[in-house]
Amino acid sequence: MWNVDQSYIGGRFVPTVGDEVVDIVSPVTEAVIGRARLANGEDARRAIAAAKQAQPAFARATKAERIALLERLQMAMLAHADEIRDATIQEYGGPVARSQWVANFASQCFGDAARLLPTYAFERPAGLDGVSTLVMEPVGVSGLYAPWNATAGTMASKLAAAIAAGCASVVKPSELSPLQAEVFTRALHQADLPPGVVNVVTGRGIDAGAEIGTHPDVVKLSFTGSTPTGKLIARAAVDTMKRVSLALTGKSASLVLDDADLASAIPLAIGTAFMNSGQACVAGTRLLVPRARMDEVIERVRAAVAALKVGDPADPATMVGPMVSRAQYDRIQHFIRRGLEQGATLIAGGEGRPEGLARGWFVRPTVFADVRNDMDIAREEIFGPVLSIIPVDSEEDAIAIANDSPYGLHAYVFSTDSFHAGRVAARLQAGTVLINRVAPDLLAPFGGVKQSGVGREFGVAGLEAFLEPKTITRG
Repeated sequence: MWNVDQSYIGGRFVPTVGDEVVDIVSPVTEAVIGRARLANGEDARRAIAAAKQAQPAFARATKAERIALLERLQMAMLAHADEIRDATIQEYGGPVARSQWVANFASQCFGDAARLLPTYAFERPAGLDGVSTLVMEPVGVSGLYAPWNATAGTMASKLAAAIAAGCASVVKPSELSPLQAEVFTRALHQADLPPGVVNVVTGRGIDAGAEIGTHPDVVKLSFTGSTPTGKLIARAAVDTMKRVSLALTGKSASLVLDDADLASAIPLAIGTAFMNSGQACVAGTRLLVPRARMDEVIERVRAAVAALKVGDPADPATMVGPMVSRAQYDRIQHFIRRGLEQGATLIAGGEGRPEGLARGWFVRPTVFADVRNDMDIAREEIFGPVLSIIPVDSEEDAIAIANDSPYGLHAYVFSTDSFHAGRVAARLQAGTVLINRVAPDLLAPFGGVKQSGVGREFGVAGLEAFLEPKTITRG
């Protein structure tokens, strides 16, 4: 039985003062596996004070010193990768392959940032006549918000950039991920960072999160989560003019072009639709298919989905685990019903639990055909294993439908002609377009357009999100 009742402030584990205690419930068995005391505004204020105290000295840290910190964090995360993986499986039912990837990614983030720093020029010429110098300075104390569906990876990616830039941080993981945050923070502590450089308070957004988002000593916010919550954070940040980066909701389109090889394209499309049991912002949940190829695509999709193993997330054969909570399970059931009510054709799955699973928040991997882009299942981020197949009459039609969304995080293009796919990719309104692949480039910028976010993470773009440009001009 887990008991999580500490926050990480000023380089030490200290008792959390918040008085709300919540059960940690297994999404597999629905049994209570632990309890967590949630941080409140006072915990957040203590963490902000510790970061503020650490900021001046950390801002002056040399490249070599920051690289050393990042390398220690890389090794600490690697040493605790199995624990991070297991906490991810226990807490929200992440399939073991995905959970292992997140655990490894946490280590990789710090390593990538350490490799980036040696060649990054924090000072460089600016202007046209040689009298100006651009100095990239740490923006200052930063508030970092991590979601429950990739807690360790998101904490690591944000912290790696903040530390590389010289910013002390306060991290607020989701109240749904206290176990993941606890294990990650234990690993972080073993890296022996200067006190106050990283502080972790796990609590609700309306309490600890709101304090971080409005406190005048926090000058930068980086949030990953839903668009409605991102809008609240952005509005609250305006009064103190905080710099804000937002990675938000996705409703990504996968485009099967008329020259695609379905034998390779459909498995990739299914993989991106149901990655992390569908609980991923980058999931390709709209599959756009030429009308002339619909019958063949449906046949292949039906067969592929029938072969997906749903069940114990710790089983390496499992592709789809449970949803994080009963509330999320109910939300997905609602959208499945809406798909039927609005006239979509059910070709796989449907309401209820999969056969043989009488408990746990398991959802049947569900696919609808004959979906119109104005249906709820095609407009809203369901955040579960529900795929909508949308017929298109031409390539122009496919591009128009793909772009007809308030969101623009990811898109996927499948074609046997890379130049053809590239021309289509150039016209898609998305922060990232992947061609004939589902794995991202982790040193390339990540983020969305439209209501999928503001700003970019990863690589140089992620580093510069935590830097403030200063121009020095000499007479």
